[in-house]
Amino acid sequence: MHAPDTGRPTPALIAEVTWASFEVAAPDLAAAGRRMFDRDGTGEALLATVRGDAAPRIHPINLAIVGEGLYAFILASAKRRDLELDGRYALHAHQDPAAPSEFSVRGRARPIDDPEVRATVGSAWSFEVDESYALFEFSIESALLGVRDGPDAWPPRYTRWTASGRAPSPS
Repeated sequence: MHAPDTGRPTPALIAEVTWASFEVAAPDLAAAGRRMFDRDGTGEALLATVRGDAAPRIHPINLAIVGEGLYAFILASAKRRDLELDGRYALHAHQDPAAPSEFSVRGRARPIDDPEVRATVGSAWSFEVDESYALFEFSIESALLGVRDGPDAWPPRYTRWTASGRAPSPS
């Protein structure tokens, strides 16, 4: 007996990279994403997760770009369980109503158990974390930047990037 065909690519067939590799491949897009994820200095975003055939969930989280990776410490919750069981995610930076550009990334998250990595990421965190938090690294499959010069500027000017080898492209 084998797993049912869901129509989705298996993880081994999806190209994904670290944040550092994303910065090398698409430096302007990554710089804009870094600014938007860290608008207020605490690294906030909305995390979308999925689990099996259940409906997607949306959760506010804190995140940080530390060293080569994009990370989040997550307490026991539905979002943590979704990431542990499935790993697929989307992160969307909070929008500033005065400058409503947007940035999002998609890919797979994986738990990080290495004590040295936990300590390094934890020392750069915006709040104190303990062992009740699981650390996840978010690999990047694709990124999307929508630029709006002000609240009345419409439509956004989109630039997309994928880890499968395509360069950033305006939409």
